[in-house]
Amino acid sequence: MTQRPLQTERLDLIPLSDEDLPDEVELDSDPEVTHYIWGRARTRAEVEESHLQRMDRGRQVDGLGFWAARLRDDPARPFVGWWILAPLHGPDQGDWRKTPGVAELGYRLHRRHWRQGFASEGSRELLRHGFQDLGLDRVIAQAMSDNAGSRAVMESVGLTYVRSWDGDDGREVEYALTREEWLSHSLG
Repeated sequence: MTQRPLQTERLDLIPLSDEDLPDEVELDSDPEVTHYIWGRARTRAEVEESHLQRMDRGRQVDGLGFWAARLRDDPARPFVGWWILAPLHGPDQGDWRKTPGVAELGYRLHRRHWRQGFASEGSRELLRHGFQDLGLDRVIAQAMSDNAGSRAVMESVGLTYVRSWDGDDGREVEYALTREEWLSHSLG
């Protein structure tokens, strides 16, 4: 299975492509959007490099990757942001090859789309896709400990706090949801 488009009530989640790069540049040039990630806006060259890494990471495991979200019912089809459901990577997550069946959930939205429920809506669909379509065992999400908005989204979609640690840029937290927990929430 390759990465496929997904839909929610208000969003079309389309596999990230090179056509989305201008929207990614605009998104990452907002210092409020990137505050909890890099603490500053990013240059075009930095975003281009991140885009290549996102595209590469999205090709590692069938069905996983990055999705660009656009409003479904708006004729202009504005870019809302992107979501990730991807293999684990890095020293603070582990390695997909050593932990198959576990993926990372994430999201980054334009500030104009904050506090409208889009982060939770897109995340719920990616959790459904991960557990129902792909048969994942567990999904994790990470954020800076003081990023109250992101932590609220994680909790609203059913993830629970797992751990904290001192990262390179400050205190970080991890939340997680298992397939069994998701099934009990979905059926309950």
